[in-house]
Amino acid sequence: MAPDKRRCNFMKSVLILLDSLNDWKPYYETNSILTVSDYLKNKPGGRESKLVINLSDDYSYNSEGYYCSLLAQARGHKVIPGVDVINKLESGTGIRMGSVLHKLCYQWIGKNNIPEDSLWHMNIYFGACREKGLERIARFIFDHYPSPLLQVTFNTRRRNQIESIHSISLKNLSSDEQDFFAGALDNFNKKIWRTPRLPRHCRYSLAILHDPQEKFPPSNKKAINKFLDIAKKMDIHAELITEEDSAKLMEFDALFIRSTTSLNHITFHLSQKAKQNDMVVIDDPTSIIRCTNKVYLSELLQRERIPSPASMLIFRSGEQTFDETAGSLGAPFIIKIPDGSFSHGMYRVGNEAEFMEATGTLFEKSAILLAQEYIPTEFDWRIGILNGEALYACKYYMAKNHWQIYNHSSVKGCDRTGLVDTLPLYRVPQNVIRTALKATSLIGKGLYGVDLKVIGNRAVVIEINDNPSIDHGIEDAILGDELYYRILNYFVRSLELKSR
Repeated sequence: MAPDKRRCNFMKSVLILLDSLNDWKPYYETNSILTVSDYLKNKPGGRESKLVINLSDDYSYNSEGYYCSLLAQARGHKVIPGVDVINKLESGTGIRMGSVLHKLCYQWIGKNNIPEDSLWHMNIYFGACREKGLERIARFIFDHYPSPLLQVTFNTRRRNQIESIHSISLKNLSSDEQDFFAGALDNFNKKIWRTPRLPRHCRYSLAILHDPQEKFPPSNKKAINKFLDIAKKMDIHAELITEEDSAKLMEFDALFIRSTTSLNHITFHLSQKAKQNDMVVIDDPTSIIRCTNKVYLSELLQRERIPSPASMLIFRSGEQTFDETAGSLGAPFIIKIPDGSFSHGMYRVGNEAEFMEATGTLFEKSAILLAQEYIPTEFDWRIGILNGEALYACKYYMAKNHWQIYNHSSVKGCDRTGLVDTLPLYRVPQNVIRTALKATSLIGKGLYGVDLKVIGNRAVVIEINDNPSIDHGIEDAILGDELYYRILNYFVRSLELKSR
């Protein structure tokens, strides 16, 4: 008795590439399949944008499967896997999971009696898996390695970290796996090639990534709504997306990240994905890498002789004392983790006991800490920079009876943040703006917020933020709607330059 066929429904704009058409026998017939050889020999006709799903068994360098992905990109087709992903798989480039995904792993292996000191495997089909409870891990890995069929090996000896990731062959799937593959492919196809909601009159489409649950988002709800309203007036289709919508990313021309960025996080993964697909993106991956790590920024500013607080590194493996650190930086001084934001992961240390408490807490999060001299001021300057030009200027005052702008230890209902004054640029000391522009020139041409303190006549850079606050009623207090027009126009100009 002939086996049941697995139904896969495709849009006309989808091509499935196979080493042999016989590999598709378990599935219903479709005009969407083509051999890799035929794809290489004959450029498919039609002007519509195509999604090419490369299911070759061999992606090795100089193989036909490899060249299918390479030429697909040259032909203007969206292809999965892309050459960059193939190279990552070939080189064994790894990824590490965060604490939340680790917890999911532990819960799953406990329920499924996975032995200790063992290797275990999970197959991923277009970002989906058959293992209930591991769906978020499958999506996380697929975001890093967007490839149709993957097998991931986990190692319990290494705290359930990922041991290896490699492609698997369509023809080696079992009957149950073929059923799941067909469903996953259908679901992926619908997500990527759903009926576009982009109105025909719009020039471009912009995805705005946000997290509705974030406690300290870089833009409040009124600012987000302003971006949507102004975009509509500029004939831009702007749409809010969340982590759950990551599969939709390639529907858009550009990505604007309005969720706090960090490495090994969905913000960075989607920024990378957007850049790899030649989209215009703020914040771009390079800016995120350079700005989110305070150790990197400190070294960069010192190397380029841009005024910044005196600093030194403290290592978990070292035996540094309070007296040694205070001897270099003075007391009190600041200890912070490299990737903290909104004043999190930061301590002011004035004695040995505070030093031991701060390092004991922060070393749980990072093997390296940054110690910096403490520069007390009534307020910090924040200069917004876009494409190498000053955009806005604010004075962020310290929280009441506190040494930081944000007071996270404050009792609920009390003052947790300081006041903010927004000033026209002509009222800002010119050395503050010059120093901010010089600092961001080391990072890129995107949107940045430079925090500075003024000591005498000297402007000192505290940090550079790749994901600065744009809140309605604060950063837009001087420019009003013009602030949103300028930021959105950056995307328009960048897209127009690409199309020339």
